[in-house]
Amino acid sequence: MNQQTSHTYHEITSQPAAWAEAAQVVQQHTAQLEAVRLKDYSQVLCIGCGSTYYLGLATAALLQTMTGRIARALPSSELVWYPAGAYPGRAERSLLVSLSRSGATTETVRAVEAFRREGRGEVISITNYPESPLASMGDVNLVIPAGREESIAQTRSFASMCVAATGLSAVLAGDRTRLGSLAGLRPAGERLLRDYHALARQWGEDSQLSQFFFLGSGPRYGLACEASLKMKEMTLSVSEPFHFPEFRHGPMSMITPQTLVIGLLSDAARSIEEAVLEDMKALGGRILSLAEDGADVAFASHLPELMRGVLYMPVLQLLAYFRSTSRGLDPDRPHNLSKVIELKV
Repeated sequence: MNQQTSHTYHEITSQPAAWAEAAQVVQQHTAQLEAVRLKDYSQVLCIGCGSTYYLGLATAALLQTMTGRIARALPSSELVWYPAGAYPGRAERSLLVSLSRSGATTETVRAVEAFRREGRGEVISITNYPESPLASMGDVNLVIPAGREESIAQTRSFASMCVAATGLSAVLAGDRTRLGSLAGLRPAGERLLRDYHALARQWGEDSQLSQFFFLGSGPRYGLACEASLKMKEMTLSVSEPFHFPEFRHGPMSMITPQTLVIGLLSDAARSIEEAVLEDMKALGGRILSLAEDGADVAFASHLPELMRGVLYMPVLQLLAYFRSTSRGLDPDRPHNLSKVIELKV
């Protein structure tokens, strides 16, 4: 596929502009978000489907870390068909953060409708399509049109919503300094795409690789899940995500010289995470690391750790893109997938 005609390639490489819009949208809604009183809620629920469920995992970990309030993520369908497992009690109130690229995914729309109907609490929606149902269903609606996509696999949209969710977390934590740091993401992202384009292509076009494992802990676990999903969707490859220490508890039995282990390294637990990568290298696996500095992909962003999660995504998305095209696949139209899941039941 020609890069000039590929929607996926354009959406990956243009995403820093969408990040800037996402940061601006959060800034514009700061007063509304600050009016949300976390102390009124027993928990924050982050919901989505597919990629946005994984974004929910990252967001919930970030929210709880930054605010100290209980936050968890569930697939939207759990609130529709298994609500007893979502709420601690009828009298307990929850803050709902609903995530959807299209804003029209059936399970997410129905989950928000049920949440509203039952009077469980306030809703914050994050989406990319202003005309969608979800874009007007929240008490606060964060809409990022620059994240819209032609491709089926989410890249720019996921990243733009990730920035919005990161900003949301900072506002709910009452941390305007961290919120202001989002302005530094765009130049950092543009540099990553420029400096590591060749590296992503090198790994993506390596025909010796047959399986991929993405490791990330804390807020990075949800990002590892999403990066793994991109590899599955675009390339039809064996790809799985794990928390760093968990990979030693069984999954490392899969390591071969044809394995690429990709580590989304943190600052706080870096020595432990690097030890896992070294163990996998000793078993014959190949290693690719991403971190703020001293890694194969170094962000050099000088941003607070909790605010730079989106920087893990562009190079890994490019890696999946190049693997897809090198295998003769169409990354714009992954096998068996459609852009929006709308159910009839």
